[in-house]
Amino acid sequence: MGVDKITGEARNITAKISEHYVDNARKLPWRIPPQLSASGILPDPYHVWLSEVMLQQTTVAAVIAYFKTFTARWPTAADLAAAEETEVLAAWAGLGYYARARNLHKCARHVAGALGGSFPERETELLKLPGVGAYTAAAIAAIAFGRRAVVVDANIERLAARLFAIATPLPGGKADIRSAMDALTPEVGAGDFAQACMDIGATICTAKSPKCGICPVQMHCAAYAQGDQESYPVKPPKKAKPLRKGRFFWIEQGGQLLLVTRPSKGMLGSMRALPDDGWAASTNGHGEPPLNGDWQVHENVVQHSFTHFSLEVDVAVYQGDMIAINKCDNDKCGNDKNDKGQAGLGNAIWWPIDGIEDAGLPTLFTKAVRWAVKRKREV
Repeated sequence: MGVDKITGEARNITAKISEHYVDNARKLPWRIPPQLSASGILPDPYHVWLSEVMLQQTTVAAVIAYFKTFTARWPTAADLAAAEETEVLAAWAGLGYYARARNLHKCARHVAGALGGSFPERETELLKLPGVGAYTAAAIAAIAFGRRAVVVDANIERLAARLFAIATPLPGGKADIRSAMDALTPEVGAGDFAQACMDIGATICTAKSPKCGICPVQMHCAAYAQGDQESYPVKPPKKAKPLRKGRFFWIEQGGQLLLVTRPSKGMLGSMRALPDDGWAASTNGHGEPPLNGDWQVHENVVQHSFTHFSLEVDVAVYQGDMIAINKCDNDKCGNDKNDKGQAGLGNAIWWPIDGIEDAGLPTLFTKAVRWAVKRKREV
């Protein structure tokens, strides 16, 4: 079915999706049950915003624990704004895409300061907030404030593409998908309708093996009628990711591990991490250790996939006698040399290995720590 034929069936589709949601809504800590939202009780905008930022490119299952931790530690935007960025980044560790955490903190500070602690209701104003794009602005406006907004996440995108057999490959097909959702979105209850579509996409209209037999809009689905549901949405061919290589440096003394704070700009900015050799999305690391001495190199210990490249990491373990660490406080200090010609270690800190989970290391570095701890136990 083409987008131009949507209007005639829109009312029936919308009604069936909305009715299904009443009895089948997922119970999520940031949601208000549909029975309550129908009576005008709406969720806390702070909770909606926080959950939507966390859910970007992350599964619901992974987000729930983080959401509970954040809201227990920082119950309001003002509380989050008062936190140090390093605290927020450490609490975020493991969710990935750390620019989201930095923008989250910036946004909380803007809301707490310039906006007096209240989130704006309109999409146009929400779009001005740090880290808030078109999808997030629409979701907050609809779910937290009951405004009519067209919400399209990956689950909704898949549902709409199948319902109307939208064959234009992504990203070009996004415009037709949004037009389809615009035709379906009701004037009243847009937030519950969006969440209903999200739920169907997540639990019924799944990417693989969709459960069409229990779908409330099966009889309206053009892809189902064609028998090729999994062909939609149509995606462009995947490009091969370049492979980069890097090296982490394990420096241990008296049950403590040397960590550094990464430069504020760049990948995993301002995060605590193991010292490394300057690997980046565009280049391999140089392999040179930050200290002269005896190093035992273990090759290809960690494999990690980023959005645009994959990374293989060696871990070099320091074997020599411990010496004083040359510290400095600027982003470029890792390129400096001490009086022995050794590379400086910017913002270095000793951290107890038995409490390393509290350091808030990114997943990439956590993998290396787990390998090293396991190796010690086996030696």
